[in-house]
Amino acid sequence: MSEAELARDLHAVLDRVRQGDEVIVERDHQPVAVLRAAVPQRRTISDCIALAEHRDKERGYAVTLDPDFAADVEQIVDNRKPWNPSSWD
Repeated sequence: MSEAELARDLHAVLDRVRQGDEVIVERDHQPVAVLRAAVPQRRTISDCIALAEHRDKERGYAVTLDPDFAADVEQIVDNRKPWNPSSWD
């Protein structure tokens, strides 16, 4: 995105950044800045599912989850342990 595009609609660009987009600002087709959220957006599993369903409707088809990735995630969830930091953490 050019500096002029950024200046023209800074509010909309910041909304995109808040939603998790990363924006590269260019001058004469050379990158000069990268805008990203100061704190990464965190989503719940239900938020992720809702977002995936929304994107499926936008695209008109569902994205297929890689079976190996799905198995890895399932294994991580099944083997997770409670986080018990020491008192000095």
